[in-house]
Amino acid sequence: MNIASSPSVEPTAPASTLLRAMREDDIAAVMSIETRAYPFPWTDGIFRDCLNACHPSWLLMEDGIVIGYGVVSIAAREAHILNICIDPEAQGQGHGRRLLRALIRMIRAQNAERIFLEVRPSNPRAIALYFDEGFNEIGRRPRYYPAHNGREDAIVMAMELLP
Repeated sequence: MNIASSPSVEPTAPASTLLRAMREDDIAAVMSIETRAYPFPWTDGIFRDCLNACHPSWLLMEDGIVIGYGVVSIAAREAHILNICIDPEAQGQGHGRRLLRALIRMIRAQNAERIFLEVRPSNPRAIALYFDEGFNEIGRRPRYYPAHNGREDAIVMAMELLP
């Protein structure tokens, strides 16, 4: 994986895959993925607000096409992965793992000591990936996510970044 603005390279990624900073003119491509991936997607305004707040926001590109993205908030030596998503048509090929690992490397480079994220209990593939990459469940947020039958809890996960 060629990573624009980052010294780390993922050796198993195709040469045509790269990570680059998200820009406002990328939001339409991101929204195309977001609306296909989630029944309750973020709005384009949320992505715009994250960019305006200078939250590190990255695109995973393959052959010049956006296939995934991640949005992170970093403050007080803690990071929060706010959104990480791979295009449903590109899932199951290791892209999510590569994107997550790249985000973790960038977060570590910002001297954060821990990373938090929330995940729906109804997303077992994501939960398995996060556990596999070193996250641990630390709690639950009741009724955190909208759901078709009301609200769904969030599993709160964390990873300690040891020196």
